Amino acid sequence: MRKVAIVTDSTAYLPKELRDQLGIHMVPLNVVFGQDSFQEELDIATEEFYSKMEQIKELPTTSQPAIGQFVELFEELAKEGYEQVVSIHLSSKISGTYQSAVAAGDMVESIEVIGFDSAISCSPQARVVLEAVRLADEGKNAEEIIEHLNKVRETIRAYFVVDDLNHLHRGGRLNTAQLFVGNLLKIKPILHFVDGKIVPFEKVRTEKKAFAKIKTMLEQEVSEGGQFQVTIIHANCEEEATKLLEDFKASFPTVDFELSYFGPVIGTHLGQGSIGVTWSQTVN
Repeated sequence: MRKVAIVTDSTAYLPKELRDQLGIHMVPLNVVFGQDSFQEELDIATEEFYSKMEQIKELPTTSQPAIGQFVELFEELAKEGYEQVVSIHLSSKISGTYQSAVAAGDMVESIEVIGFDSAISCSPQARVVLEAVRLADEGKNAEEIIEHLNKVRETIRAYFVVDDLNHLHRGGRLNTAQLFVGNLLKIKPILHFVDGKIVPFEKVRTEKKAFAKIKTMLEQEVSEGGQFQVTIIHANCEEEATKLLEDFKASFPTVDFELSYFGPVIGTHLGQGSIGVTWSQTVN
């Protein structure tokens, strides 16, 4: 058995079969419709979530896991014989999940918990988790794993185009001025993460131009050499995302591609129809 346990949260959107196969422990965030709270990936499936979104006027809200859920998990991992935990979470600038995990780690004396702020979410977060698993299986300790993850995080790029800016604004992820300008001009802003926060990258008039711009940026990085993994992430618009994936694949035959999705918590803030393009580089 490996000595280091790998923990993440539901916003990595790693399939349950894969988590079970690789021994990844997951703590869920919650999405709240009125008085009803659902643990994402456990109580509510992504398809069910988007179906509910279409039927309601009031947007759902989201909440981080209770600190007690982390304490319980860490204590259980200690009993199972793990010596250390690497706990990898979505950006601390958009959720308090990372802070809760670290605080819970300080409360549990029987195991050493080291938190890692992915400074992002979704597929890029999953990429970091899978790297951590690989290193833990190789017998690396938590400190060595964190050192490597810092390098991986530096190679991650993520750009996304949202269909409706109102979701980000209501969730506090976009300020009123940015919302007003975006809606006034009917623009499609390309958004990205800077220091763990969602900010506009560039304003374009059409979705087509937005993805052309993103493709140009990927082309620049790929031309400099290295091995890249690219993921197209969608919010309940698989057909459109698959077309984009095929288009990108044709342009970059040497790059590994996959399709992923924005689940309930992230989908609450981005809204249906959003598409992200993210990539990372293999780090030795």
